[in-house]
Amino acid sequence: MKKILYGALVALAAAAGPGQAQNDFADVEIKDTPLRGAVHMLQGAGGNIGVSAGSDGILIIDDEFEPLAEKISAALGSLGQEKPKFIINTHFHGDHTGANAWFHEHSDSTILAHDNVRVRLASDSKVRDAALPVITFANGITMHFNDETLHIFHLPNGHTDGDAVVWFEQPNVLHTGDLFFNERFPFIDLKSGGSVDGYIKSVKTLLGKVNAKTIIVPGHGPLSDKTQYEGFLAMIEETKAFVDKHKADGKSAEDIVKAGLPEKWKSWSWSFINEEKWINTLYNG
Repeated sequence: MKKILYGALVALAAAAGPGQAQNDFADVEIKDTPLRGAVHMLQGAGGNIGVSAGSDGILIIDDEFEPLAEKISAALGSLGQEKPKFIINTHFHGDHTGANAWFHEHSDSTILAHDNVRVRLASDSKVRDAALPVITFANGITMHFNDETLHIFHLPNGHTDGDAVVWFEQPNVLHTGDLFFNERFPFIDLKSGGSVDGYIKSVKTLLGKVNAKTIIVPGHGPLSDKTQYEGFLAMIEETKAFVDKHKADGKSAEDIVKAGLPEKWKSWSWSFINEEKWINTLYNG
């Protein structure tokens, strides 16, 4: 049900005007899950939000959709402060950056992201200037906040061309952005610099940085760990090998869709990236 809801909300947010979108998000609740140290995870509709809450104030990773901004702000208030000092965007998609402008305008939040996130947001006529990151980086940046060290670093051409992940060093918590869709096929934005090979390389890089004790906050889906992340990688590699073999045999994407993936991967299909879309991504990626 949650998978269906997410896909529907993405479509509604893209198509509806502000008033209609506000109504469509009216029933969404923001759930807080404390993790370790100063770190929390908020879940509503859209990308999972990472939070650092402590004596220095509030920092958030991604901010879902603008119609949810007041609810997110209220949830942050219960953690100590409604107004985040900093917002880190893991990439440019609207389900992760939709509330950027609202928080900047209402909270004077400072937005950080990879260089390409600013470029892509600035090129969208529907995005207000207030939504643009004011601090950008090419490779990465380190922050010291709430007595913890945040390593923010770029991984190229995976989900998009502007992906960034955040590792909270002391509590050992990793926010992957959309380089991890837990328990479901990922969206790889081939039109925005993403690639299947780049995505696999990024996941392998991150797996090399975590251990069995690392708490992993995926871009979408439930809280996770290294074992589940390894299962996610196995799914991508095995379905890619399946599609590559049939492609090498002269089969079209339509032929492979008609035949379908092996039964073990059927449950990974969801409303936004169903089996057909995933096969086409693998075929064209």
